[in-house]
Amino acid sequence: MFKSDSLMPHAVCWAADPKLIWTMAVTNMVTFLSYLAIALTLAYLVRRTGKNLVYDWIYFLGGFALFILACGSTHLLEVLTTWSPIFWVDAWTNIVTSILSACVAFMLIRRISKLAFGINDYADRLASTENEKSQIEESLVAAQKLEEWSRLSATVSHEIKNPLQAIQNLQFLIGVQEGVTPQIAELARRAGEEAQRVLTIADSTLSFIRQTAEPETIDLRAAVESVEFLLAPLIRQKSISIQVESRGDCTVEGFAGEIRQVLLNIIRNACEAVSGDANRVTVELEGDASGVHVAVIDRGAGIEASILPLVFEFGVTTKGALGNGMGLWTVKRIVNKHCGIIDVQSAPGSGTRVDLWWPRDYTATCLRQKASA
Repeated sequence: MFKSDSLMPHAVCWAADPKLIWTMAVTNMVTFLSYLAIALTLAYLVRRTGKNLVYDWIYFLGGFALFILACGSTHLLEVLTTWSPIFWVDAWTNIVTSILSACVAFMLIRRISKLAFGINDYADRLASTENEKSQIEESLVAAQKLEEWSRLSATVSHEIKNPLQAIQNLQFLIGVQEGVTPQIAELARRAGEEAQRVLTIADSTLSFIRQTAEPETIDLRAAVESVEFLLAPLIRQKSISIQVESRGDCTVEGFAGEIRQVLLNIIRNACEAVSGDANRVTVELEGDASGVHVAVIDRGAGIEASILPLVFEFGVTTKGALGNGMGLWTVKRIVNKHCGIIDVQSAPGSGTRVDLWWPRDYTATCLRQKASA
């Protein structure tokens, strides 16, 4: 036990320098109020974010708030015991504070690895935010360009039809005029055929861009033939053989422009993938009572195993600088909108197979899927 004469009571200190009384009282009171504000802020934080926190973390933050409040209470009692010798209250406050300190220290040690992981993970995500933002902006610009191109194409296709039809009429009149030599008549006929070819391209382009407000009946076999016509320059350039096989009723209900866009993307990808001797693309269509199954098969370079699970993600492309990563992402969105199914199977060097399933009755199928969801 300590001897009483070895202790220096506060009264002696205050008597030696009375100014210390108010210095200690004011600073301890400010410290207590600061601790109280911190504790109340932590309690408010738990209340506002409790639904997003697991109970374990709620207990930790609540215990930490009590610890802060207990620490502040020791400073408050420093003020009170200056004038009132209630040291037994001060002692119990210190006991409670020490217990809470030990509990909070133990809880903090248990969570230090999770806190470190969370901080590092947040820092990593924050560092990659700028890159993600830049990629999204580039993709949005590409999407805007695609939309502007579609509108421009629709306008041009519509505007060139009237002059071309007039040219066709004039060429017909030239060919049937009296006294026209057979050579001139033949040239007029060929010019008329070329004008008709341009008109067909314009009509095909408009049919791809035009979108109806309501679903309509689409013949997928005819849609594939239309795609084959539009891809004719690429097919001729690479000497590609397109083999189309169809069985059963291949008509479905849907939005014609979007369905043609899906087929165009898939078949064009297949044509771009093939090269050399393996320059054949097969399109298989098979209709049954519930819908139409479409398979597009090529013997091209294939897709790497690491990229295959991501092919439908926004911005992912296998074409390097030539791709924008929007083709298959758009295809997936359109297929989902039609309540269909799409699957891609591929291996490097073995080619790619894309399987599509379109429901026969778009409206009924989508209603059933929404009801079962």
